[in-house]
Formats: sequence, C-alpha cells, structure tokens
Amino acid sequence: MSDNTRSNAVIVDGLSKRFGRIEALRGVSLTVREGEIFGLLGSNGAGKTTLIKALVGSSRPNSGTVSVFGLDPIKQSGALRRQIGYMPQAPALYDDLSARDNVRFFGQAHELENLERRIDEVLEFIKLRERQSDPVYGFSGGMKQRVSLACALIHRPRLLLLDEPTAGVDPRLRETLWKHFRELAAGGATLLVSTHQMDEALYCDRLAIMRDGVILASDTPRNLLRSGRATIKVWRGEQVETESVTSYPETLPRLLARHHLDPAVTRIEIEEDTLETIVLRLINARETPPEPPKESQHVARG
Repeated sequence: MSDNTRSNAVIVDGLSKRFGRIEALRGVSLTVREGEIFGLLGSNGAGKTTLIKALVGSSRPNSGTVSVFGLDPIKQSGALRRQIGYMPQAPALYDDLSARDNVRFFGQAHELENLERRIDEVLEFIKLRERQSDPVYGFSGGMKQRVSLACALIHRPRLLLLDEPTAGVDPRLRETLWKHFRELAAGGATLLVSTHQMDEALYCDRLAIMRDGVILASDTPRNLLRSGRATIKVWRGEQVETESVTSYPETLPRLLARHHLDPAVTRIEIEEDTLETIVLRLINARETPPEPPKESQHVARG
C-alpha cells in the first residue's frame, strides 16, 4: 500500500500538556499512517513519553486534540483499549511469575479467546519458548524487554506504542527486536517508537525530532539526511579544493563539470552530515536566541 492510500492511524493537533510550570508538550501536531513505523527522536525530557501517554489515554492534555483510529483516548478509552498495545520504557512485569504467566495475566485482562494458543504464538515470536516457565526475576534486562513486548502483543493490537524499547539492551538483541518490529509492520500493524538512539531512528519510515515539547522537524530519515550538508574535496595532484554544499547529488555534477574531467583530478571525497549532526544543528538553532533589534541610527528632533 502506498503512502498516499494509507489512512491515518493517529492524528495529533495542537497538543499541549503542562505539569505545573513545566510545559511538557507545546502545540505538538503530527500524523501516523497505518502500517508504518513512526519514530519519536529526542533526548530525555523532550516530551516523547508524555506524548505516548496522551495517545494511550493515561494523560489528559491541557489543550489540543488526539485521535487514534478515529477515537478519543480519554472519552472512548474502552473501545480503544483493545486496539492498542503499550510497551513502557521500564518493563511492567511481575518478577515472581514466569514469562508465560506474565503474558497470560495481560491476556486475561483482554478476555481473549484461545488464550493459550496466543501465548504460544507470542512466546515463539520473541524466541522465549524455552524459558517460558522460568520466573522473570532471573531474566536479563533484554529478556524482560522481550516479555514486555509479548505482553503488549498478546491481543494483536492495530497500534503498538513502544517507549524506548531497546534501552539498555545489547546491539545483537536490538537488531533482533527491530526485526520483530519490521515483521509486525509488514503484517499491517502501526508502530510508534520513541528513542534517543540515532542509529535506530534510521530504521523508521518517518521521524519527528522533538526538543522541549516541540517538534523541530518531521520527515523520512532519507529526506532529513538530504537536508544536511556535504563537504566535497577534489584533489588535483597535491592541491585540494574543498566546498560545502547542500543537495550534493544535484550539486556534484556541476562541481565536476567545473574541472572538465581534468585528468589531474586524482581523488574525490564526499563527507555527508550524519543524522546526529543534523539533529544537533536543529537543536542549536532552536536554542540560539534571536538578535535584539538594532537601535535606530536616526535621532528624533524636537
């Protein structure tokens, strides 16, 4: 299904949330399409968790609107609960219960039919069938993350909200989890993932970069990278010409034409901005205060 024919699973319009004098969200607006992986990228305190809680319905905004599959998370929470799965940043598990019993507990809350078969399916999906009878207190942090994911998946939600799902896990498990996320999206689920990991952000279909409760930019990772700059170095013998450009795929041919395919050109290097560089530039631009207006040079005469 193309992006143009996808329906919006989530619509957020002008959302604001205050905790006393702290503005956690400041007029946030975004849409998430069905079947895509949408990333919220930002450091701790950027407003990612507050936004996710507003989508779940556990936090009432001060202003603005939220719609998830056409439902209001606060007023229509009962109808929405069966359609969303939420994996919090810290696994909300019962350590004295086994992995299977934890998943069963959450499944029973949804009054699911064929519950045991569904438990088998999600435990197989997260590759924990062999440890399903072991108490969770003996699990590593990464294994607990996988059990938490299974609990969020047991009722086959249409929208999966993942708050820092790979925090504190090793690179191999992170790769495994993202493989799971891709499989879920391929099966038609919509995923909204909050993260502060730059490399993870590249796995998303689209991204919103957040800072201090504000969305600084929202686009595909590819387009965000293309918005950066590239440094092009052209060597002619021992001499090097350096130029910083935007949209280098279009600029490079003109730059090379300037050299007329000079045989003296012995080497070309292109160094592009990383996503981290682009994000830091956006953040720094926001933090830079505007210059005060210059005083008029004209003196009023009485």
